[in-house]
Amino acid sequence: MTPKYVKRYNIIVIIHLYHSIAEKGHPVKREMNNNEEKREKKKQNRRKKDKSFPLLLSIILIFSIFGAVIFSVAHKISGEMSDSAIQNLSESLELMKGTIEAILLKEAEFQKLIAQEIADIEDPEGFVCAYDRNQTMVKMSLIFSGEEEGVSNTGDIFTEEELDFSSGKNIDGLPISQSYVNYMGTWAYTIKCPVEKDGREIAVLYIEYVYDALDRSLPDGFYNGHAMLYIMDTKSERLVLKPKGMGERDAGHLNLEDFYRANNILEEGLRAEVADCVKNGDNILFYHDIQGKSALNYMWAVNEGTIYLIGYVPIEAIQQEGRTVNQNIFIVIMIMLVAFFLCCTLYYLNERQQEKLRKEREAEREIHNQRLAEALQAAQIASNSKTTFLSNMSHDIRTPMNAVLGFTMLLAKDAEDPVKVREYTKKITASGQHLLSLINDVLDVSKIESGKVVLSVEEFTLNDLVSSVDAIIRPMAQERAQSFHLEVTGIRHEYLLGDETRINQILINLLSNSVKYTPVGGSIWFRIIGLKQRSSQYERIRIEVEDNGYGMTPEYLETIFDAFTRAENSTTNKVQGTGLGMAITKNIVELMGGTIDVSSEVDQGTIFKVELEFRIPEGLADRQFWENCGISRILVVDGDAETAENIQALMKDTGIHVDTVFSEEEALRQIRESCPAEEDSAQNAETSLAEAAGPQISDSHAGYDLLLLDWNVAERGSIRIAKQLREMLPPTVPILLLESYEDEGIEEAFQIENMQMLPKPFFVSAFKEKLLEMQKGEVEKTMSDDAGDMPLEGLCFLAAEDNEINAEILTEILSIEGAGCEVAENGQAAVERFMNAAEGEFDAILMDVQMPVMNGYDATRVIRAMDREDARTIPIIAMTANAFAEDEKEALEAGMNVHLAKPIDVELLKKVIKQYIQKK
Repeated sequence: MTPKYVKRYNIIVIIHLYHSIAEKGHPVKREMNNNEEKREKKKQNRRKKDKSFPLLLSIILIFSIFGAVIFSVAHKISGEMSDSAIQNLSESLELMKGTIEAILLKEAEFQKLIAQEIADIEDPEGFVCAYDRNQTMVKMSLIFSGEEEGVSNTGDIFTEEELDFSSGKNIDGLPISQSYVNYMGTWAYTIKCPVEKDGREIAVLYIEYVYDALDRSLPDGFYNGHAMLYIMDTKSERLVLKPKGMGERDAGHLNLEDFYRANNILEEGLRAEVADCVKNGDNILFYHDIQGKSALNYMWAVNEGTIYLIGYVPIEAIQQEGRTVNQNIFIVIMIMLVAFFLCCTLYYLNERQQEKLRKEREAEREIHNQRLAEALQAAQIASNSKTTFLSNMSHDIRTPMNAVLGFTMLLAKDAEDPVKVREYTKKITASGQHLLSLINDVLDVSKIESGKVVLSVEEFTLNDLVSSVDAIIRPMAQERAQSFHLEVTGIRHEYLLGDETRINQILINLLSNSVKYTPVGGSIWFRIIGLKQRSSQYERIRIEVEDNGYGMTPEYLETIFDAFTRAENSTTNKVQGTGLGMAITKNIVELMGGTIDVSSEVDQGTIFKVELEFRIPEGLADRQFWENCGISRILVVDGDAETAENIQALMKDTGIHVDTVFSEEEALRQIRESCPAEEDSAQNAETSLAEAAGPQISDSHAGYDLLLLDWNVAERGSIRIAKQLREMLPPTVPILLLESYEDEGIEEAFQIENMQMLPKPFFVSAFKEKLLEMQKGEVEKTMSDDAGDMPLEGLCFLAAEDNEINAEILTEILSIEGAGCEVAENGQAAVERFMNAAEGEFDAILMDVQMPVMNGYDATRVIRAMDREDARTIPIIAMTANAFAEDEKEALEAGMNVHLAKPIDVELLKKVIKQYIQKK
């Protein structure tokens, strides 16, 4: 603060002098002007010269007086500032002393807290050994009372014999040792603290601290780096630390005697006086020449003389500020004489403005360079990721490609052997499908990065979603002898609005990875959990995919959702993949407004958690259905209370009364209380044979219309429980056994009258389908290829395809089905062939999109615009490699009926052809 005050005072003096001289200069100038006017009037040149000389002398005298005054003031100010500088030195030393003492006190308080914590724990030695070191505390040791050796967190046996506490110094009541060089070669000291429990000392805690913490807390220097400072251990008089910025750090002083000799402090009286002050823990300041220059030496006690701050400050440095004041005053006088002060001020202001602008430009340039560096780094990371991806993908792509080429060669060689032909084509198809999946992953990432992914929000059921995923994943898990567990809990609505295809893609990605990265015999858990709703119009669910597989390292977890990244180790390298699945999954989840998290440990397993929110469709409660089925009251027997509550929640909007029990005994008692006395059993048996085809309302409205029985409950009492429940219920009341894929021995239950199986987890839609199946006596399939089966034999197709290989494949496929096909090499040729054909000659047109002369879109528009009846009705099917959503939209807008992406799925192609031929 002092330098700032002095500079301000100098500016005030300068301004005062400027105004004083300016005010006294104005009358002189006016007098000179008057004399000149008089001389001009009287033309007395001699008088002009006579008056000019005294005026000049007056001006010189005035400036001499002011100069003397200013010099005197400057000298006085310089002396006062020298005294002030000495005071500032004392204050600076006191400040550093306070800082060091505060650090020591904090260390002592910290050690007391550790000692208290050790007293309260059961394993003090384990606590000490496991305690981590830091930059300040490098060693912690503990010796139990009555023992001479203890433990240390360095792993060494610890004894107190190495330490010297004879100085009697302490910090907050805790003894502090003499400074020493520790095992790391650093000066350190140890504080010991008793560990007391129930008022009894049970051990002593020793903590070693290094002086580096003091170095970090002290200033980088004062007096512009001219001052010298050391920290001295009082007991040994060794110099243990020279803080940064405090003179040359390599001066070579080891102890106080070295300091004396190096600085030629040899006076015995002075040294005795210093020694006496050190002994009493007092501070001392004394003048002594250092290296031929006068200096102010100091020795400042810290913590009552535990350590000392010793050093010196050259007198030149102390008086520097005073000399600066004098120089500034004389500079001001010179500036006033040459009338340059204003120019300097303007120049200074201009320079400051320019400096400000320059700094702003440099800051902007720095920010710009930083952004360029970040962009370059991001580009390099992306480039490296894609390079790594191509390196990793080389094997994955070449393997199926090699299989395709190899089996194609074998196919040509063994073309006459039907068995080998079928085997080769099967393997070629499998390799092609694998290669297609790799390409699809890359295309998905491309669409996501370009923002072309569009969600198709439609109504779907969780039952269909879970069933389709289960049908794909369970066989994969069974092939590897893995346990696949499926759990659905807390769901309130199973009919939701969303993109079922993308949700299915998320689940398949997560679950297939779990199967691939879980060893043979492992376990996989697939859970769908209903969460608390934020709104009555939305259903929040959490999807969990957990396994006990190989797991992932923390480093890989940070990049798992980055594109083109894969875990690299001897185990996972055996698994093929693009490294894009997780990036695609995360982007789709975020596109749906959801979140995805992952936690994993190596060799322990992994769990993914996906949270999504779906809108609930309106008006889905179909109570008429249940009335038609005669269902108004059902009994749920399930040993799992959570599953029973889940069934109740799902059936809430149906209007059906649902009772739940958790054991076979409760079920038997509930049925006895709810059902009236039954009629003759023989009559019931006859009735059951007549009505076992489906559920009907029982004879008494007080009883149950249907029983949902968990197979695990029945299994505990063997099949006897199921039979006993069957006997107690009227034969018209069906029993549905809730069973999972893992349940065994369930075949015997099929022999019980009017008893059917309902797979877990429970869904209302699956429940309704089972009731319809029971009513009709057969399983109804929502998608049946056989229902609308229609042979292609005798049909004739016009195919627009410019690729000869694709045209040959298409012609051969249709030929196998008994259909004819005429190929046009481009869109224009297809238009001309159709124009010249008789009406009804072709049953459908298979149209490629990207063709020379005329593309498929333009060809379709021309055909649809023709003035003939079949031009508007003939099915036109797009077959193209353009597989994006906008491509499908453009095809439909051009007048095509349906869009199929290449490579063509033969079964899908046949199904589509049959569908549109039937419509036609």
